[in-house]
Amino acid sequence: MLAQIKAASVVGVQAFPVEVEVNVGEIVSMGMPEFVVVGLPDAAVKESRDRVRTALQNSGYNHPAGKVTVNLAPADLRKEGPSFDLPMALGILAASGQCKPLPVREGRFLAVGELALTGVVRRVKGVLPIALMAKKAGYAALLVPGENAAEAAVVDGIKVFPVKSLRLAAEFLEGHAPLAPQEHRVDFIDANREGELDFSDVKGQESVKRALEIAAAGGHNVLLIGSPGTGKSMLAKRLPGILPKMSLPEALETTRIHSVAGLLPGGRALVESRPFRAPHHTISDIGLIGGSAQPMPGEVSLAHNGVLFLDELPEFKRSVLEVLRQPLEDGQVTISRAAGTVTFPSRFMFVAAMNPTPTGSAADVQKGRVSAAAVQRYLNRVSGPLLDRIDIHVEMSALKHEQLLAAPTGESSEQIRARVETCRQLQHRRFSGKSIWCNVQMNSKQIQSYVPLDEESRDLLKYAMDDLKLSARAYDRILKVARTIADLAGQERVNVEHISEAVQYRTLDRQVWG
Repeated sequence: MLAQIKAASVVGVQAFPVEVEVNVGEIVSMGMPEFVVVGLPDAAVKESRDRVRTALQNSGYNHPAGKVTVNLAPADLRKEGPSFDLPMALGILAASGQCKPLPVREGRFLAVGELALTGVVRRVKGVLPIALMAKKAGYAALLVPGENAAEAAVVDGIKVFPVKSLRLAAEFLEGHAPLAPQEHRVDFIDANREGELDFSDVKGQESVKRALEIAAAGGHNVLLIGSPGTGKSMLAKRLPGILPKMSLPEALETTRIHSVAGLLPGGRALVESRPFRAPHHTISDIGLIGGSAQPMPGEVSLAHNGVLFLDELPEFKRSVLEVLRQPLEDGQVTISRAAGTVTFPSRFMFVAAMNPTPTGSAADVQKGRVSAAAVQRYLNRVSGPLLDRIDIHVEMSALKHEQLLAAPTGESSEQIRARVETCRQLQHRRFSGKSIWCNVQMNSKQIQSYVPLDEESRDLLKYAMDDLKLSARAYDRILKVARTIADLAGQERVNVEHISEAVQYRTLDRQVWG
């Protein structure tokens, strides 16, 4: 007897439907019943045979004595992960006559879930992309593990039924067990920010706070350079607290990536706050950009709509840093493998920190503790093309003990965030109807349109380009930063003061890498 159950698989951050066809044949031998899975299954899917067989028996059902053949269609796409356990088991029950699903009861349904040997349904990765696909494909209901129900229920327009066990799922489909759909809730926008690190904790460093406010307001990348103990990491970790709250589309997109990576906690509906990812400098290029045989998102994608912080920037391998070019420029990363090509979103604020010398202190050069040549070799670990893609370079100085004690309590993150959100709203109105929403995303034509310069500003910029020997990319990024500075000041036109401050954030090009 043949039965068909709908399931789903995820490639990258996109899901596609999979038809689980189960056929139970005649008894061909008195030995162990044969169980065959075809349709390009990976090792985890092949292992489903033993999990499903034992789960059926421990749930009070009989495993068919005849040959069980499971086909996962389409057969030309590789299937991976344990999410096919539940639909396989339901298909076997239907094909063997032990369960008679009533699809008319809820319309077309789709099922995913891993089975424990006891028959309990365990959570799986990628449920949000599956729910989005199911709604788009016209499915009426989705059976998911209980821990994934809140995640799937953020998609409106499809009923999500949380199932805790194989028996409950089978009895529900037969109409014998009532099961209430998960309530659709999207209340993350009002989530509080208690526990977040606050800018008011940082003493002094007002110029650096100003630079980070500009960066947050326009979505710009930042490089912090200073001796150990100047507060580089402390300030970087507080940056997410001054970024605007995520919109629902941003939260869905971010959650989809974390769901695929298996980083969404059980019972959690959405990623509510902007991600902050800070990988160690021993990370590989695959760990940063994503990859493996079946491509998975890397740190640049996990930081999507948030902040990627690389501390001790020159300590990262050169090959690791160079793979950052595409995501910094395009807001996405494309990974090509033998199994196919996958594109992950990776639009993030890039924040990096580094010491001015290998020993940590710039004063060590004058004291003879480190040679100028050694310092230059250390700084040259950061390539010019990567530096070009960082809009704001800030040099930090250590505060003396007296300054630290006398420094007043600074503004809170909430106060700074209010100005940042006002600035972002202005940019949203300016770019309404276009595919961008903040200044850092402007292309050359948009820069010409939205950053007109008077003669004085052009002269200053020309002098800075010649004096600092800046590239054309650096020229565009100065104009983007100047546009953000003008927006924070509430001014329509960019003037020489805004250009001057923006140029100030590029002086490290000459001082350090010149």
